[in-house]
Amino acid sequence: MTAATDAVAPPKARGGIAQSVSDSLVVAKRNLIRMTRIPEMVIFGLIQPIMFVVLFSYVFGGSMNIGGSTSPGVYREFLMAGIFAQTVTFATAGAGAGIADDMHKGLIDRFRSLPMARGAVLTGRTLADLVQTALTVVVLAIVALLVGWRIHEGVPKALGAFALLLLLGYAFSWIGALIGLSVRTPEAATSGGLIWLFPVTFISNAFVDSSQMTPWLRHIAEWNPFSATVQACRVLFGNPGVSPSDAWPMQHPVWASIIWSVLIIAVFRTLAVRKYRSATA
Repeated sequence: MTAATDAVAPPKARGGIAQSVSDSLVVAKRNLIRMTRIPEMVIFGLIQPIMFVVLFSYVFGGSMNIGGSTSPGVYREFLMAGIFAQTVTFATAGAGAGIADDMHKGLIDRFRSLPMARGAVLTGRTLADLVQTALTVVVLAIVALLVGWRIHEGVPKALGAFALLLLLGYAFSWIGALIGLSVRTPEAATSGGLIWLFPVTFISNAFVDSSQMTPWLRHIAEWNPFSATVQACRVLFGNPGVSPSDAWPMQHPVWASIIWSVLIIAVFRTLAVRKYRSATA
């Protein structure tokens, strides 16, 4: 009797990190499958950054002074790192709206009834959004090459730049997750996710040389986490950058980008998981 009982006994549940990783991947797969069933989400996500590339390149290209040059070609190379960074960060609004929609529809309550790690729901969602963002960046890079953007430091450094972009996008997606858990509707999550993104992306060195700003605004732009990643990408791509600055993030942009992104993930993942637990308690 004992032998028979042991034969049908369920396997012991995996503990800690192993179960959390497995559950997160399951949730990520579920979200990726849902994205493939709603292709317009991916299509609209591609159209916006492509429009930014074309509009900024051809409308503002000849009027921007970058390193003493007003050449449209120079501005395109200066611009692309900013467009890449803006694209990965604007995906934050979609992440927040998706989580708010899951909360609104009661999907989170169904996840709670399963023997899964609590943080896996949010981690899986952010990982799925990261995959979608990566696909968007690939398409955007192809469009950038077509309009004249080039890399000058080799493929390995360029891949490092894209890795920094995705790390920043993943970090910001946790801010979106926290917003999505803090509002009642997906519409509110979308609005809340965009309101703070506009000053973060525009008070930066993404589209203009921050040295041309007033001193107090330049100081904010130079210490902006977004600016650090943009400048790091320009360095790794070999594209024109901003004027020399005494600010530490501008002197060491790669390290500043990594530190900022890791710090944002550590803080906002903790806050988002805590909010998730209290919201579903």
